[in-house]
Amino acid sequence: MPVMPGAEPYHHRGGRVGVLLCHGFTGSPQSLRPWAEHLAAAGLSVELPRLPGHGTTWQEMSHTRWEDWYAELDRTLANLRGHCDEVFTAGLSLGGCMALRLAEVHGTGIRGVVVVNPSIANDVPLLALAPLLGLFVSSVKGVAGDIKKEGAWELGYSRTPVKAAATLPRLWALTQSELHKVTQPVLAFHSPQDHVVKPTSLRILREKLTGGNLDVVELNDSYHVATLDNDADRIFAGSLEFINANASVPLQGD
Repeated sequence: MPVMPGAEPYHHRGGRVGVLLCHGFTGSPQSLRPWAEHLAAAGLSVELPRLPGHGTTWQEMSHTRWEDWYAELDRTLANLRGHCDEVFTAGLSLGGCMALRLAEVHGTGIRGVVVVNPSIANDVPLLALAPLLGLFVSSVKGVAGDIKKEGAWELGYSRTPVKAAATLPRLWALTQSELHKVTQPVLAFHSPQDHVVKPTSLRILREKLTGGNLDVVELNDSYHVATLDNDADRIFAGSLEFINANASVPLQGD
């Protein structure tokens, strides 16, 4: 299946500290590409994979599920850890959820986590009916492109495949149930004006991460896809500062 121009994965072999970036549901690496390039320019090793079923057609995505997306991230993480002394995970929206899930599973193998408007809760009650709905409707209106900045755009699907969406509640429930395992430092960027993810996800993070390891930064001039919005530079600079502060080895190679 041909990949949409701009949706290609991004790889940069840099220094001994690595970052795995996770894009969001129905999105593509395009939404995080400027962030990835900023971190790479600072000397980090960066991996930004294209998740299965993304960046092609929503019809192809309908044949994938969250386990497929997570497996791709887990495989990429293993490769990154193969040539880095320390690794951080980061993600936007559902990518933020999977970045946290990786931290739950791998423990001390993840040095820290950065999330931007993470989606870790079901904001759409009707999603519980998705398995049944999928028997009659193959897709619904998409969620891509929630950006405040004039002229900015996100490369994502205009339709959301119902069968793929029906697998999300399991991921959310699993991630929520094991958030107590996240003892690494976590930096969360949050847009109060988010038309995709409701405040419930951030509230859950604050309730579950009670060990003093959560820092929240408000993005008052951006919508959901803040990595392409007016506050993007704050995310780029803030995440780099966070990584630098929490890494025990130099960001750039010797």
